[in-house]
Amino acid sequence: MDKFLIKGPSRLRGKVNISGSKNSALPILASTLLFDTPVIIKNLPNVKDIDTMLSLLKSLGLRVIYNRKNSSVKIIKSKKIKTFVSYSLVKTMRAGILVLGPLVAKYKKAITSLPGGCLIGARPVNFHLNALKKLGMTYKIKGGYIHAITKSILKGNEVKFPKISVGATENLIIASCLADGHTILKNCAIEPEIKDLTMFLNKAGAKIKWIGKRTIKISGVKSLKKVEYSIMGDRIECGTFCVAATLTQGNLKIKGFNPKLINTELKLLKKVGANIKIFKKEINIRGPKKIKNIRFLKTKEYPFFATDLQAQFMVLFCKGLGRSTISETIFENRFMHVGELRRLGAKISIKNNKAIIEGGANFEGAELMSSDLRASVALVLAALSAEGESIINRIYHLDRGYEKLEYKLKQIGANIRRINK
Repeated sequence: MDKFLIKGPSRLRGKVNISGSKNSALPILASTLLFDTPVIIKNLPNVKDIDTMLSLLKSLGLRVIYNRKNSSVKIIKSKKIKTFVSYSLVKTMRAGILVLGPLVAKYKKAITSLPGGCLIGARPVNFHLNALKKLGMTYKIKGGYIHAITKSILKGNEVKFPKISVGATENLIIASCLADGHTILKNCAIEPEIKDLTMFLNKAGAKIKWIGKRTIKISGVKSLKKVEYSIMGDRIECGTFCVAATLTQGNLKIKGFNPKLINTELKLLKKVGANIKIFKKEINIRGPKKIKNIRFLKTKEYPFFATDLQAQFMVLFCKGLGRSTISETIFENRFMHVGELRRLGAKISIKNNKAIIEGGANFEGAELMSSDLRASVALVLAALSAEGESIINRIYHLDRGYEKLEYKLKQIGANIRRINK
């Protein structure tokens, strides 16, 4: 099992090119099940979750021509499409549930395994199922699988999500494209990745319109047309490198991403002392000599502070001046990195959904264990700012969502090496 060997401390300097967004690519790839015509997707990140999704689409009968060097894929419908999604394909990835909507919308049935992924919370699928039920889908859960069917084409309806859910919003947008009549989705997630999905589908002939801040109107169409589309840059990768520069007194030019999409996080980094210059598709960021604390910070749905950057900011606050508190409101089990940060010398206490971080920690290298995707990268950042040698185990979590992480870090001055054992 691969691991990272990191020798710190490092001061990161140079240029970083941001890869395509995993969280944008996955629903777009799932939506290709709606098409009768070829689809070309560009700027795909070379990460494990994308490989898993492409394998899933292949297993359903789609022809997948993946050009890894060019970060692009061509997907072509075959004559025979299957509607069974095996547990073996979705056990490591939550996004497997996203094929449920398009399969039922296009082929009127699906048997799909309940999803896997990171162990950071329940993330129930009932929002997806109850919403699709309003469009005419019926289902039962048996043996860990969702057995879904619809007697006829899905029917447009009004759906209000009881809680903001990125995945459920995506699933319903995709399914509603081929539904009969109009669908109104209320209390939708508004992450940039969802806007990317709607732009892709509209380019293919879908009729999706935002009619309020969190309200979408979708007028069903009979079919979607051939399309070529380039995925947006990954805002979590961008945010992670911004934190890395701030943490290590670094100086980075981060390219290939729209800074407006992480405006909240950039404001926070300015508060802790980072010097930031923003351009159209570039962020220049220089870390301070002393990191200031932020007394209280709460994760919340976009456009507020992203839960996927919570662990990275916690590492930053460990080095800050004074006490900081982070309240995690999205997932109930997202402080799994705290125990590992303590091994490096962090002083963090947990009270319910709050982490109280005492600043001024002097990290010393240690052997660490990754627990999920974003926690893993937080441990990498901590190791980069620690004195001495650290080993990070179970980095397969990182490979799910960060493209060429060790290569990108080496290019900007990190002493990091992948070990195969």
